Amino acid sequence: MGDQRLKDLGAAIDRQTRTDGVHPTVVPELTLYRFSAPTQPTAVLYEPSLCLIAQGSKVVHLADELYRYDPAQFLLVSVDLPVTGKIIEGSPELPYLALRIGLDAGVVGELVADGAAPESRAPDRGLAVSPVEAPLLDAVARLVDLLEQPRDVTALAPLVLREITYRILTGEQGTRLRQITAVGGPAQRIARAIRWLKDHFAEPLSIDALAREVRMSASALHHHFKRVTALSPLQYQKRLRLQEARRLMLGEGLDAASAAFRVGYESPSQFSREYRRLFGAPPKADVVSLQQEPVPLRV
Repeated sequence: MGDQRLKDLGAAIDRQTRTDGVHPTVVPELTLYRFSAPTQPTAVLYEPSLCLIAQGSKVVHLADELYRYDPAQFLLVSVDLPVTGKIIEGSPELPYLALRIGLDAGVVGELVADGAAPESRAPDRGLAVSPVEAPLLDAVARLVDLLEQPRDVTALAPLVLREITYRILTGEQGTRLRQITAVGGPAQRIARAIRWLKDHFAEPLSIDALAREVRMSASALHHHFKRVTALSPLQYQKRLRLQEARRLMLGEGLDAASAAFRVGYESPSQFSREYRRLFGAPPKADVVSLQQEPVPLRV
């Protein structure tokens, strides 16, 4: 039954995505993906979401950690994380078919308040791969099926999205997802620190000031932040800056020096060194390469 449901899900994604690329849908939280060949590594910022593959395979790098997921598995992201993703299996005959469902922290909090998840432990890594259980797969498939019933989307999609969140919370990754709602706990404070860094990544970073902002000691902030993100706050900020600079050069046509200044770098040479270290090429060469062979900015 599970294998057939997965095949049905793949067929539904196939019907909705006749061309390669990233396909937003009428359900804002749901995005579909289709690629007929492996992709180059792509640096992106993952937001809280469930990512599920119906056909093909993908690897995600978080700092020095590698996560691979295949059909019948899902990737759970519980906090904003700068990662590098790469599709490793996909062909014209058997394209990579996948989806992403954004998770609403407000819905998570409501379900936790209703007792839908176990108590939180110390903060866990904000990313994990798990087998997809039948109830969750069924709910995800029903959400995709709604795309073929447009008049039902407004009424039913919020209910199915809530069920999907419930299924995650009551599964083996429930504690991981719940941790961002643990009021006053270290995990929620790290989530606040991440939000602050997203909003202020171009500003100089003081670890002591950030620690005061989230009411933690500097040592506790560093320890728990790295436990959740696999990065230090400074490394996290650097990833955000470099990814935004790449977007500015590609999307707005800025040169490297202007992009570097916009995201908070004072030294163009330091920017070039760190950019090459993350993306594998100097800024100008990387942008030229991407313009010649576009890489999807979210996979």
